[in-house]
Amino acid sequence: MFGWMRHTPRWAVVSICVIAALLLFVGASAHGADLLSHGLHPYVWAPSWLNLYWSSLALFDTLAAVFLIRGERRGIDLACAIMATDLAANWYAVYGIQHSSFAAQPGLQRLTVFAALVLGTAPLIRRHLTT
Repeated sequence: MFGWMRHTPRWAVVSICVIAALLLFVGASAHGADLLSHGLHPYVWAPSWLNLYWSSLALFDTLAAVFLIRGERRGIDLACAIMATDLAANWYAVYGIQHSSFAAQPGLQRLTVFAALVLGTAPLIRRHLTT
């Protein structure tokens, strides 16, 4: 670990956790709304496993957000796992299934920025959170 990471200001750690938690709650709300409106298979064009993964994010996004708000290390760990897998799933959906492009998908663009925020700041804040 780099020495400067140990000295991340508390306000930066809190800010990152709050922003990430809020955005995770937004994602959980979107997945929850899809789940309530369309059941476990909200996207008819996507395979079942992908629909089930996205539906499960209603729960996992919420858990990660709650853990982050509580200042728990498992919150950032879960958020990193979610962002890495969700980003991979969405890139697969855009390129492999829909045969679209990054430029044509503003949702994928936003998700990529959010994933960069979570994955890029995780090493800075992880050690400041409780186990």
